[in-house]
Amino acid sequence: MKNGQQPRFLYVEDDMRSRMVVKMMLTKVMQYTDVTIFEDSANFMDRVKALPQVPDVIFLDVQIAPHDGYEMIAMLRSDPAYQDTIIIAMTANVMSHDVEKLQRVGFSGLIGKPILKENFPDLINKLLNGEAVWYIP
Repeated sequence: MKNGQQPRFLYVEDDMRSRMVVKMMLTKVMQYTDVTIFEDSANFMDRVKALPQVPDVIFLDVQIAPHDGYEMIAMLRSDPAYQDTIIIAMTANVMSHDVEKLQRVGFSGLIGKPILKENFPDLINKLLNGEAVWYIP
């Protein structure tokens, strides 16, 4: 990351278990401190813009309400502040045509669920090093 500062993460996820796993991996295992989690996508852009800084990595659950991952990525990518942000789709329902659609609408990558603690840190390190991650477990 720039100037040795820690990356900032935002995770938008309605499944409590997924939220707990990602938070534990980022904060306890990887020792990152700037992790924000939204439990739903209500008032999404207002809440994102209320964050103190633009996150370096945003994880979006694809199947979430009221705005699904496709609606949220469209909102983010239409705002110049988020055009270069790493935005990762998080979903359990992944087929090859889904990956193509995720790429087409502007996602930077995919981490399929279930989130596996054995490889999650490696995937995050790749993202932070500018590598593309399209991971299906």
